[in-house]
Amino acid sequence: MALEGSLKDFGLADILQLIYFQRKTGILSLDGKMDRVKLLFVDGNIVGAESKKRLEDNRLGKILLKKGLIREDDLQAVLEEQRSSGARLGTVLIQKRLVEREKIQDIVHAQVTEIVLQLFGWKLGTYEFTAQGVPQDKELPFSLDTQHLLMEGLRIVDELSVIKDKLTLDTLFVRTAAEGVDLSEEERGILSLVDGENDVSTIVDLAGKDNFEVSKVLLALLEKGLIKSKGVAPVAAPAAVSITEKAPPTFLGYLPYLAVAASLLLSLAVVFIQKDDTMNIFSAAKTIDDLRFRIEEYKLRQGAYPQTLSAFTDARDPWGHPYIYSLAGSSFLLKSAGPDMTEGTKDDIY
Repeated sequence: MALEGSLKDFGLADILQLIYFQRKTGILSLDGKMDRVKLLFVDGNIVGAESKKRLEDNRLGKILLKKGLIREDDLQAVLEEQRSSGARLGTVLIQKRLVEREKIQDIVHAQVTEIVLQLFGWKLGTYEFTAQGVPQDKELPFSLDTQHLLMEGLRIVDELSVIKDKLTLDTLFVRTAAEGVDLSEEERGILSLVDGENDVSTIVDLAGKDNFEVSKVLLALLEKGLIKSKGVAPVAAPAAVSITEKAPPTFLGYLPYLAVAASLLLSLAVVFIQKDDTMNIFSAAKTIDDLRFRIEEYKLRQGAYPQTLSAFTDARDPWGHPYIYSLAGSSFLLKSAGPDMTEGTKDDIY
């Protein structure tokens, strides 16, 4: 099966459905601005994931250390052996009986799930599926139900839309000196994991909760002044794991501050330029995201995309025109004609 193209034209949900329903075995490669990911499939289900940004062995070692499941000197010795043998870190740890199989399986399962779910937020990028045999680790066998993951991904994307501009899985937080603030047990638990080294994705792994739950708590702590953003975690490199290592600052570390500055400028523009369409554009984009979720959910339940939007809504865009919807082969097109109310111009909103 030749399957390649742009995520703008054929979204991840469509790709996963196609691979799942045709029970394909092979590798799906996805290239985005910030990461390169490979998903491994056997009979349509996901059996592994590789991220250039979140190397599994590095993250597994870090989580084991943070959870107190292994000593750092033992981990470094295993990493040396693992690099020379080429075996996976989890496999070596199990063979040496340093960590229980079930604990490693739980961590790896959570990490693979996290890698897949964050892909649902990608709007741009390319993909290519190659049908081929996929070797499975006999020491750490597992399989994720693609259909279940698809539904979970669509749910989380819809929920994360309210916080995606405030933090990402790579955001680092540090504690402030604020005191005397009442916290729930959940907030105290998440706050204890904030140390300036754990990015959001690591906190998710350590907390054993999903992205949305952890992100909501972190935002609450941020609003209460108990934590502040330190920047963005650097891209992982295949080196020995150590909780004492400190990565040099990168340009990425300044992105959150640029985002805050841009947000403030945008707010000022809206206040002082009453005729500006900025808020209308944001409103239309949010509605389109909501409708995309409902359309994908409809297909999962009915087996095909709806012929028209009337099955869901008669909503109009902020300029009073119906949203533009049409079927395009095995996918669909959904957009607003934008402020100029003319379809096909550069201010169309997707």
